[in-house]
Amino acid sequence: MNKQISQDKFLRYALVTGASRGLGKAIALELAARGIPTILTGTNEHVKEVCEEIRTYYGTPSICFKLDLTDVGNLKTVADTINAQYQVYLLVNNAGVGGTKDFVNASDRYLAHIVDLNVRGTVLFTHQLLPNLLRQKRSHILNIGSMAALSPIGYKTVYPASKSFVFAFSLALREELKHTPVTVSVASPGAMATNPEVCTRIRKQGFLGQLTLKPIDTIARKCVRQTLRGKRHIIVNPLSYFASSIFPNCIKTPILTNIVKKEIKYK
Repeated sequence: MNKQISQDKFLRYALVTGASRGLGKAIALELAARGIPTILTGTNEHVKEVCEEIRTYYGTPSICFKLDLTDVGNLKTVADTINAQYQVYLLVNNAGVGGTKDFVNASDRYLAHIVDLNVRGTVLFTHQLLPNLLRQKRSHILNIGSMAALSPIGYKTVYPASKSFVFAFSLALREELKHTPVTVSVASPGAMATNPEVCTRIRKQGFLGQLTLKPIDTIARKCVRQTLRGKRHIIVNPLSYFASSIFPNCIKTPILTNIVKKEIKYK
């Protein structure tokens, strides 16, 4: 075991949170395809399966930790272990949660979970890993934002607000670290074709709901490529981003809220 840890100290790892499924898994597989060793975290046992897939199919080193970013004690324990045993040169803050509910009917736990994971978890985990990243000759942080950060959306309320925080936090941290070895990028993916159920739900939203839909491996590839180049803001779908940028919220918010209401009806 000690020999393994000693060997691992000579490797430089990419760390991906929320890597058991969705975009996190796709990014982990893209990194593995590039021959980059990975450290994967997740809240369930599926992250172990992703690790095994990477080691077996790609032949690249991959280790995993069970991590609940809303549990500050667990967050610090895992971060301390990683910092003591591994060199991290890429941190991908992918773990996040959204949802669609009437705000008045949403539970306290539901609302707090979005804030705790998307906002507090991202900030604290970045803070814990930053000394490790600063020790590298060149390193990167990728925060997964959302197109929702560009507009308030009824029936999602807290989620777009949390992603607006991630966007502002990322750009501010990038500016603060501009004279260090660390670059900070923020990605704005739109709707992602993660599975048939999601694709069907998005199609139910009509043309506007499908405007940003992209294959998840395409999004992962672009995110990794542009992060390693030090890109400030990674725009996955330029057309939808442009459309979202030129219209004021007084126009966008009612339209997007109406689209989300269709999602509630579908459920």
